[in-house]
Amino acid sequence: MPKVTLHHTFHVRNTPGALQAHLSQPQSYVGLSPLVVAVRDVSTVDGETRYVSVERLRLLGLVRYESLVKVTLRSTPETVEGEATAPGGVRLGYRFTLRERDGGTEVEDRLVVQSWNRTLLGRAARRAREAQLARAGVLAARLG
Repeated sequence: MPKVTLHHTFHVRNTPGALQAHLSQPQSYVGLSPLVVAVRDVSTVDGETRYVSVERLRLLGLVRYESLVKVTLRSTPETVEGEATAPGGVRLGYRFTLRERDGGTEVEDRLVVQSWNRTLLGRAARRAREAQLARAGVLAARLG
């Protein structure tokens, strides 16, 4: 399956623990990605949190569509990671690595986007990159 790996490292003026706590809560992802408008069906089993992320998309620039994405979330004191599966066969693996640095936290944001179709992969990777870059500003505003 074709894939694209995206990396972005940024700094937030807060502790790794504060970032880990925030990123470990499904509700925190509303607005953290510009497409995510809600989360639902949250459950935790054996240290994994599973939920459905509701993403609002526009098809062909006209029709508004809500995509339901199944998400699995895991965390340790130094990382928050998981997988997401969207309709159409797009998969996303993500990992936030949190390191104390310069009076705050260095966040390494790594995304692996996969799809069976290269055209769909390109679109999904572009959207994921836009969300990844926006996430740095959102986290800094929320926790900085």
